[in-house]
Amino acid sequence: MTPFGNRIRELRAKNNVTLTDMASALQLSPAYLSALEHGHRGRPSPGLVQQICGYFNLVWDEVDDIKRLAQLSHPKITVDTAGLAPEATELANLLSERIAGLSDDQIGRMLDILRERHP
Repeated sequence: MTPFGNRIRELRAKNNVTLTDMASALQLSPAYLSALEHGHRGRPSPGLVQQICGYFNLVWDEVDDIKRLAQLSHPKITVDTAGLAPEATELANLLSERIAGLSDDQIGRMLDILRERHP
């Protein structure tokens, strides 16, 4: 599941909205919305993000958060380390190979480190 998909699922649960009802209201297929929530589809378009924000009547900060999560929710990422130190390439490759085996705590600690530089 992606950060965006997780947030959409939380909003649906909080508002007692089924996936089918939301998909119908947004004129999407339930299968597409489910795939988006589970990270089986790429990032949602900016237009769809706006539709979802409108559907849930989100306000400024919530809209900004949803947009940020959408940008961070591409499930198949490419990391370009050309021109960086060899250690950067090693880091990208090791993360790619081992991310599935990391615990929630390890992922959380890595996110804390990375967020220090880019809030």
